[in-house]
Amino acid sequence: MNWYTINHVENIDSPALIVYKDRVQQNIQNVLTMVKDPAQLRPHVKTNKMLEVCKMMMNSGISKFKAASIAEAEMLGMAGARDVILAYQPVKPKFLRLLNLIKAYPDTKYSCLVDNPGSLKMFSGMASEAGLTIDIFIDLNVGMNRTGIKPSDAYNLFNEVKSLAGVDFKGFHAYDGHIRDYDLTERIAHCDRDFKEAEELRNKIQQSGHGFPLLVAGGSPTFAIHSARNHVECCPGTFIFWDKGYHDALPEQDFHYAAMVLTRVISLPDEGKICIDLGHKSIASENELQKRVYFPDYPELKPFGQNEEHMVIEVGRDHQFKIGDVLYALPIHVCPTVALYDRAQIVEDGNRVDTWRVIARDRQINY
Repeated sequence: MNWYTINHVENIDSPALIVYKDRVQQNIQNVLTMVKDPAQLRPHVKTNKMLEVCKMMMNSGISKFKAASIAEAEMLGMAGARDVILAYQPVKPKFLRLLNLIKAYPDTKYSCLVDNPGSLKMFSGMASEAGLTIDIFIDLNVGMNRTGIKPSDAYNLFNEVKSLAGVDFKGFHAYDGHIRDYDLTERIAHCDRDFKEAEELRNKIQQSGHGFPLLVAGGSPTFAIHSARNHVECCPGTFIFWDKGYHDALPEQDFHYAAMVLTRVISLPDEGKICIDLGHKSIASENELQKRVYFPDYPELKPFGQNEEHMVIEVGRDHQFKIGDVLYALPIHVCPTVALYDRAQIVEDGNRVDTWRVIARDRQINY
């Protein structure tokens, strides 16, 4: 019996998201050992989107988090998280929702990102009108080229944050998802190059008498690298479930697969092919077809075609597959796979023990 095999699987409809609770806990313990101080950790919850998983991290001593959406930020307020960054520069309707969250969950300290003077002035005006002061992190572009201001242009924005009412400067944020070198030595060098200007910016601010600013940085490939910097918080996310993509790309990281998708053979379209119920709606499909899923029991299987509800696989004429057979599938990219499911089936010691709602896959919970 493999670690991922589930007893009484006949009672589980497919496709189904399976989360292995004991392995989630192992991954939490592992991530705690990879930084100098647990206080450096600010995990991103976009991967798990589950209240219960966030509480598992909190019960292990992690109190600060990063969220990608208002729903994820609200989930963390519901969980009683102490400190939450909305890693997003909100436009006006979303900022209003954030202000409502601040009022609804006063025990959670919320903050958000800014990368331009116009948005900053809007935040200042709306927060002041609401009688609030919101914490602000300036978002730096260190090479991802998606959002953020260049570090060389950020000093003036820092001074403007300091000058306005309703906003309070808390530090800098930089996401470096473009840094994915397979060789760890090369990845460290790449990271140091791309963060050189950000470090110069922090030093400049310290030399001007404002103190050395906090830097919130990194994802799974680089968080351990950033943990060696001074006054940083690191933001891994995928570690909580891990996936085949990062397993292959980051060989130095010892996390465990903790989420899979259970799928079944639903048709035998001809004597050399099978069709399973693992369509676009069931597993992340942004990668090319043959890099979307891995079957640990049948590593030779490669998808031949995929549609909304179906995946066709060429298996050869001598296969033994039957309609109804169960396959366990590892996502290549687990984060958007989790977001496809309303609920996860929770497994411990080979037995399904609970069902957890993927509550933050919704764009809106209450606010």
